[in-house]
Amino acid sequence: MSNVLTRFLDWYNRHLTESLAISAVILYLQIPHTISAAECFFDGNLGLFGIHPVVDFFLYGIDLLEAIPLIGITLTLIAVARKKIGV
Repeated sequence: MSNVLTRFLDWYNRHLTESLAISAVILYLQIPHTISAAECFFDGNLGLFGIHPVVDFFLYGIDLLEAIPLIGITLTLIAVARKKIGV
């Protein structure tokens, strides 16, 4: 069992950068969506989704939660890149 786990972890480690890059692309593609949602929310309309301004604020706040993994993925990719180039 230990051998299987070791082989899996070795495989995962070899493909970690590619996995992080795919996750980063997906998260980076969310940036225009978040910006357009902010424009709808802050352009003077009282409702992004037309329900209520407070509800809309919380719904937009969920979009802002994407910033946390975006920062984490970016920092991880930088750390992996620095490790690979030996900086």
